[in-house]
Amino acid sequence: MGLRLGSAMFAAAILMATASQAAEAWKPPRTADGRPDLNGVWTNASVTQLTRPPGVPKLVVSKPEADALVKANPFMKLIEAEEGASDLDDDLLADGNSDRGYNTFWIDPGRSLANVKGEWRTSWIVEPASGQMPFTAEGRRLAQADRAARRQKLWQDPEALPLEERCMIGFSGAGGPGMLNTIYNNNYQLVQTRDAVVIVVEMVHDARTIPLFEDAAKARAAHGPIPRWLGDSVGWWEGDTLVIETTNVHPAQGRKGPIFLSPQGRVTERLTRTSAGQITYEFTVDDPVYYSQPWRAEMSLNARKEQVYEYACHEGNYAMRGILAGARLQEAQGITPTEGPGIFGTPVPAKKKGGD
Repeated sequence: MGLRLGSAMFAAAILMATASQAAEAWKPPRTADGRPDLNGVWTNASVTQLTRPPGVPKLVVSKPEADALVKANPFMKLIEAEEGASDLDDDLLADGNSDRGYNTFWIDPGRSLANVKGEWRTSWIVEPASGQMPFTAEGRRLAQADRAARRQKLWQDPEALPLEERCMIGFSGAGGPGMLNTIYNNNYQLVQTRDAVVIVVEMVHDARTIPLFEDAAKARAAHGPIPRWLGDSVGWWEGDTLVIETTNVHPAQGRKGPIFLSPQGRVTERLTRTSAGQITYEFTVDDPVYYSQPWRAEMSLNARKEQVYEYACHEGNYAMRGILAGARLQEAQGITPTEGPGIFGTPVPAKKKGGD
């Protein structure tokens, strides 16, 4: 028994050593100036989200546990309910929830939890260990107060509409800093030169142009004083890791979240090419106004062969005119305009009976 156990342990050690050597042997492709080549199209599509779901205590789960979490995910239930050909007798619109227009055709969040550094992850946040954003009491109050203020003046005028509906920035924080996955269009194109890196974000087609400097001190000295959408980003290389530091995020973006940032906030992103098909992407958020401590997240950007097409958000889009006209009509009728219940505001219908 002891001999067999010892042999098994020895074999496992050999396998681990071989895997470690294989990982160490992989070298990233290089650009003409000798830097790791990050060029290409990458995706962070995944059922994993920024914070850990309620009732899930662990950051890392087994494959069976990951599969179970995916099956229970609301997006997956919605996709399953609407797969196949349309069934005109399924009473899908009987609940009057027009927000359910985002059906399976549009929703493409990914079909699995994220695999980061070889582990199935239940949240992007790795520090703190709770998997939640460490709000201060004041930070939580500010976030709640801003939501209430937005709801109070919603639909009053074009500038009162959500930033995403105005096509100012992407949904769910897709553009960053701290580039998060959303319900569809989770692709990013990285274009790298010696002096700059451009990240083209598919969701609403944002483009982050990040000048590169010799070191952190020179980069930080180049920060500008003017707030911008997606912030003022500068970059430098630390060995084979591209480091991006962002300050001066536009106040309207910083107040709306999902990553809340004050004028004092700073986000540091790190991109490391770890294999032919993957970039390890990490970011740290440091903002003493909203958070009790700096917090850190990790995710994987996975290579894709497709190209990123333009997201023409307002090309021929009459939504804003219709939204504001509908709100004025409701006001004339003495009705206070309100937000809809959302995609999950009503129960997901049972799987359709008809269709091929």
